[in-house]
Amino acid sequence: MQHNFTDFQPLVILVFCWIYIRKFQSRRESEVISTITAICALAIALITSALLPVDIFLVSFMKYPNGTYKEWAANNETRGQIEDTVLYGYYTLYSIILICVFLWIPFVYFYYEERDDNNVNKCSQVKNALKYTIGFVIVCVALLLIGGQWHISNSLPDFPSTDGLPALSFSISSLTLIGMLAVITYTAYGMSVMPLNLIKGTRSVKYERLENTEDIDDVEHQIEKLKSKCQDGRPLSSRDRNNLQELEGKLQVLRRRGRHLEIAERNCCTKVGSALRPFKILLGIFFILVALLFTIALFISNLDKALHSAGISSGFIIFGTNLTNPLNELLLALQPVFPLDYILITVITVYFVLTSMAGIRNMGIWFFWIRLYKIRPKKTRPQALLFLCMILLLIVLHTSYMIYSLAPQYVMYGSQKYLVQMPSPGPTSGNTTINTSRICDADAPEDQCTVTRSYLFLHKFWFFSTIYYFGNWAFIGAFLIGLVVSCCRGKKSVIEGEVEADDSDFSDDEYVH
Repeated sequence: MQHNFTDFQPLVILVFCWIYIRKFQSRRESEVISTITAICALAIALITSALLPVDIFLVSFMKYPNGTYKEWAANNETRGQIEDTVLYGYYTLYSIILICVFLWIPFVYFYYEERDDNNVNKCSQVKNALKYTIGFVIVCVALLLIGGQWHISNSLPDFPSTDGLPALSFSISSLTLIGMLAVITYTAYGMSVMPLNLIKGTRSVKYERLENTEDIDDVEHQIEKLKSKCQDGRPLSSRDRNNLQELEGKLQVLRRRGRHLEIAERNCCTKVGSALRPFKILLGIFFILVALLFTIALFISNLDKALHSAGISSGFIIFGTNLTNPLNELLLALQPVFPLDYILITVITVYFVLTSMAGIRNMGIWFFWIRLYKIRPKKTRPQALLFLCMILLLIVLHTSYMIYSLAPQYVMYGSQKYLVQMPSPGPTSGNTTINTSRICDADAPEDQCTVTRSYLFLHKFWFFSTIYYFGNWAFIGAFLIGLVVSCCRGKKSVIEGEVEADDSDFSDDEYVH
């Protein structure tokens, strides 16, 4: 059954990505190339995030619960082949991510942008898109060259070495820094806004329609009052003309809101959502408890690193845990009942991806203080979808390190145990010894515990680990700020995001269902 699910997993991911992209894709503005690119990029992000639980599962599956190796894993060569297979899986997916971020997505983005000029033919369109994409390729090549020239002495001291590609590791780690910024911005906010929106629910559609009708009447009255000033032929002052223009724009938005609210009131999904209200509240409470658990676990992990690591020069790396981490202990407690620990680590990975999507959905896509795009159902421009998928690719790169910070010992060793010889108890035991099993940690012999390939890949360079450490503190702060902001905000509209007064040229054009 495990193999059957693994075989269907890519297909399930592709179906989910197709539904998700089609849900937000603009019905007026769409293109086959951008749609396929967005679906494939999102699928690659999800498949990459699914590799971490598989990595942990494989190192755990090599041993029995008593700490002895299974027959098929007793050979060092066999274990080495499995480890190399997982490592090459990371390299393959990470290489595809590099191609997506530095070549494929930028090319499709600029290709679509060049389509706005009707005088440009297909050849010129491709040529111009390639011209702009060259800048991204140059950055990628520079990162690969820097990583390739980096000497092994610059890696973590006394850190277990593995055959790999330093250039790729350095490039991916550099992208992970950008992913860290996206996690701090979008994932932290998504972890607070998603559960609180479920708990608070939406405003009553009937009340919203009544309130919107009153606003329309009020604005129409103000417009008539202004127009009455020029009934005798006198022109309006510049101030009155500006006010009239603003009021007419506001009236247009209110009428659009009225049409959308009318459709929402007749929509079956609105009625079903009201019936599922108790379930949404329970789900929201569960999600906020999970978010608080993650935040506490991350705080304890960072505090552990601050107290027991060698500091900045070592990247704040510690082998194992010194303080009780609730999430790490929960995973270790579930390990005797297969596959509960594997299911939980998978749920954690999916949770990070979903909260990231929720954060981007609620905030939109920003460049510093400028909002470039909004993510809205059925009205999101192709460029916005490409940005969305690129951000998710970068977030997934940082997710593995975040999960390691949440449960360091488990992510490093899984549920592995090793045997230790202890003196036999009792006065007549003499010099006899017995074997007892212990959970794998930093004190375990190197040949008794297998470290996950993800851990080795993420901690190749100490200075990246140092930046990730401070990024975790920023993530905790961003989550707490987002939690306060989400609590202070009222219920969202039942047509949230469908009609907004501040739509700009960067947002997609209005489309009425």
